[in-house]
Amino acid sequence: MNSNKNVVITGASSGIGAALAHEFANRGYNIALCARRVEKLDNLKAALSETNSRINVITAALDVNDLESVPQVLNDIKTQMGHLTIVIANAGITGVRRTGSGDLTVDKNIMQTNLFGAIATVDAAMAIFREQEFGHIVGMSSFSAFRGIPGSAAYSASKAALTNYLQAVGTEMFRKKDIQVTAIHPGFIRTEIDDNIDKFPFVIDADKAANTMVNAIEKGKTDIVVPSWPWALLRKVIPLLPNSVMAKVF
Repeated sequence: MNSNKNVVITGASSGIGAALAHEFANRGYNIALCARRVEKLDNLKAALSETNSRINVITAALDVNDLESVPQVLNDIKTQMGHLTIVIANAGITGVRRTGSGDLTVDKNIMQTNLFGAIATVDAAMAIFREQEFGHIVGMSSFSAFRGIPGSAAYSASKAALTNYLQAVGTEMFRKKDIQVTAIHPGFIRTEIDDNIDKFPFVIDADKAANTMVNAIEKGKTDIVVPSWPWALLRKVIPLLPNSVMAKVF
């Protein structure tokens, strides 16, 4: 049991965040669940506590778009838990918009949540980790960081920027061996919030993805693609594909 290890997960109310919460709970981690939908967090907390009675689970209302509130929430969690071992910047949104519509609302919201919300989370966590002199930042990017997806230009750009940001932070922390940075790039993951995911190839369930992710986090991997096959290979190939092929695929 890892009863002395505490993990914070943003965007924990559903999808990959909830799957990660179950996986960490099964491994004995204490967990802080963060999201806007507190009622869903309470339900998840009850489920985790029922099946893992030896861990401590707390919840916190957090909207990462409220950038100034993020440090306060994370510091409140640290006060309750004593220290933070891992902070996972998982909160994110998707959106589809064909370029040229003239309405940038969708794009603005995507960039605000996926990029600035994640940066706020990483920055607040890193301040805590510098004070503690240990900790592990995990950022949930996307395979689309490697090649923009038609119709999801802003989403792809937000994830590419997040990957770049995490790489820079990892370089900053290069000499601080007890502070780690991991960027995760999921492929197509089946969750309850995406009814159309099965039209794409190589889809895996969220619980299987979470298992792979936590294995990589515990091993201290800096950059992973989930699932590894075939996405690790496609990561090298997809930037080379002509637009005609990308247009057909997506």
